[in-house]
Amino acid sequence: MTSLVTRFIKDESGATAIEYGLIAAGLAIVVLAIFGQGGQVNDFLDAVFARLMQSIPQ
Repeated sequence: MTSLVTRFIKDESGATAIEYGLIAAGLAIVVLAIFGQGGQVNDFLDAVFARLMQSIPQ
């Protein structure tokens, strides 16, 4: 029983999964900030598509 508890305490594989989860969450926040509503890329693409719509004959 003691060796089971010792192995559990020394096991760091769960910590790695948590670290990857935190990195993924941080990247998701950055992507949403850049590409989300009101972001710089979104505003740029809105302007590009508006110019394209004006240049297409109807």
